[in-house]
Amino acid sequence: MPRSVNSVAKRARRKKVLKQAKGYFGRRKNVWTVAKNAVDKAMQYSYRDRRVKKRTFRSLWIMRINAGARQHGMSYSKLMGGLKANNVNLNRKVLADLAMNHPDAFEAVVNKVK
Repeated sequence: MPRSVNSVAKRARRKKVLKQAKGYFGRRKNVWTVAKNAVDKAMQYSYRDRRVKKRTFRSLWIMRINAGARQHGMSYSKLMGGLKANNVNLNRKVLADLAMNHPDAFEAVVNKVK
């Protein structure tokens, strides 16, 4: 009995990977083995960086809150400690937005802590 090979599935699998590699430079976009490695690495990076993005945004928010707090003569840690003590439940994302776009509202929050 002859050997059975599922060429249809094989071609579909390769076509899917080559479609994902669209836009890559050089042989990374059209040579199967190179494209497969490039797409695998890209998927690893995207998985990792979805988590790193959360850390990056948190650090950005902290920098913005710190800059806003120091304009009113207070450090970031004192501000956050005071917010916790006064049961002000504003997260860092909201505080950073207030510090950037609504300085009057942010000043009211800082004065509540002082």
